[in-house]
Amino acid sequence: MRVQLTDAEWEFIGPYLPIGEYGPYPERLRRQFEGVMWRFRTGGQWREMPSEFGAWSTVHNRFRQWRDAGVFEALLEGTIAKAARRGEVDLSLVSVDSTTVRAHHDAAGMHLDPDTLADLEKAAEEAEKARQKGEARRNKTGVTALKPRNGTGSDVSGADTGFD
Repeated sequence: MRVQLTDAEWEFIGPYLPIGEYGPYPERLRRQFEGVMWRFRTGGQWREMPSEFGAWSTVHNRFRQWRDAGVFEALLEGTIAKAARRGEVDLSLVSVDSTTVRAHHDAAGMHLDPDTLADLEKAAEEAEKARQKGEARRNKTGVTALKPRNGTGSDVSGADTGFD
């Protein structure tokens, strides 16, 4: 059998995979997960999946169940959290632009450990300082006139330009 996950990797991934009242059998989970990995690593069709991962239709159905249950998102978040605990997350590369980033509705309940929260707050403060520094520089040179964020401006027409 082609093993794609080390035992240590499986120990991390296994708890994210739900086990329902009627299946899957826990001993088949790893084989099915590795079948999903095979499918996306090779780009092959589900029907081309080697039988050592189980019936292709079963693995495909399991993938869809995991997708719909949010297993892959939870696994990604868990991986990021684990890397953050080991200090392997470089927050200097974090960039948030509210014109293109939207938070998922489930983001409201996110819990962070105090160290990670402190690092994120520090990064946000540094970004705000850099933004204010750039805004002040533009105001000095007169290149860009910015409308105050409170919505009041010197626009005589009173028309709302949509910039705030």
